[in-house]
Amino acid sequence: MGKEIEHKYLVISKDYRFLADRSISISQGYLSRVPDRVVRIRIIENKGYITIKGRNAGDTRLEFEYEIPLADAERLLSLCEGVVIKKKRWIVTFQGYKWEVDEYLSPVFPTIAEIELSHSHHDYPLPSFIGEEVTGNEKYYNSNIG
Repeated sequence: MGKEIEHKYLVISKDYRFLADRSISISQGYLSRVPDRVVRIRIIENKGYITIKGRNAGDTRLEFEYEIPLADAERLLSLCEGVVIKKKRWIVTFQGYKWEVDEYLSPVFPTIAEIELSHSHHDYPLPSFIGEEVTGNEKYYNSNIG
């Protein structure tokens, strides 16, 4: 069984661009946006993925992600509800912790930084670009965009 523990923050500066190890292009859409079972299709660079996520319980939820053929991912994106999200993800390693910073290219949406953790109650240093924590705030779920 897969489990995701993730904390989300609003980003207050573009400093992450200078700290980033790399960046990647992502396109994603949703076959289901039901809060109990979100089904996402994603293309990262030239690879396709399907992800099923359960309902959030604080900062934790079930998550199952599988690579699928790129051609299947492209076809499935055409079946998605709402808009297909285009974003650039910046990977930042800060004091031993991996941060993912998503800049939304389409549609317009605030830049969000996420950190995945091994357990909920965890202390970690915050980089200079981190602002308000929005973990659990449905307004900032990707599945609620568009």
